[in-house]
Amino acid sequence: MAKIFCIANQKGGVGKTTTCVNLAAGLARIGQRVLLVDLDPQGNATMGSGVDKRALVLSVYDVLLGEATVAEAAVQAEACGYHVLGANRELAGAEIELVGLDQREQRLKQALAAVAADYDFVLIDCPPSLSLLTLNGLCAANGVIVPMQCEYFALEGVSDLVNTIKQVRANLNRELKVIGLLRVMFDARTMLQKQVSDQLFEHFGDEVFQTVIPRNVRLAEAPSYGLPGVVFDPSAKGSKAFVEFAREMVERIQAI
Repeated sequence: MAKIFCIANQKGGVGKTTTCVNLAAGLARIGQRVLLVDLDPQGNATMGSGVDKRALVLSVYDVLLGEATVAEAAVQAEACGYHVLGANRELAGAEIELVGLDQREQRLKQALAAVAADYDFVLIDCPPSLSLLTLNGLCAANGVIVPMQCEYFALEGVSDLVNTIKQVRANLNRELKVIGLLRVMFDARTMLQKQVSDQLFEHFGDEVFQTVIPRNVRLAEAPSYGLPGVVFDPSAKGSKAFVEFAREMVERIQAI
């Protein structure tokens, strides 16, 4: 049965999509069956997995509106080793169309239930805003992985997200919890980042993943080639860190 995780942070520009595609590629590399769900109308996770969002016949938009199943709409990311339920600009209109539908927050959860036995992990890339699309992701998920930079404003973003998760858990999804906080774009030479990292451990303890993703040029270059860094340059420090993170994820889930 698939474990379903949202990659979420209400602060923009913290590396959610980079985390999502590289974790998916890392999990696939260590033998896990992975589905990546792109819930962002920009479709960056789709393109970053080597899938052309403009050529999609069916997308997550069709799945949310009940016009296609996940099995029909998901495509193989050939170079990456996982499946993608892609997104494109059509998804921007789903927000309005979902408003009038029954159980509008539960549409993705219901759709994923049909393929739960086909995957070990489902990773959902959420938009930065708290919208109906993000709510669909949070309602479908067993837990949330929070990528964050070690900067002071990032701490505010995490506390906002934790409050949102508490509200969703109380009203819509009792299973939902923070699985862990992932430190990304980390520069160990910066004293501020070390201080914020220490504060994270003080406040969140074991919820902070041991793996740290370093600031890495090859990870930044990879999207322009339509690939996760793990596939684009497996020998890069950032790529190796994501594969290590994938292993830590599997261990953490087995321990829950």
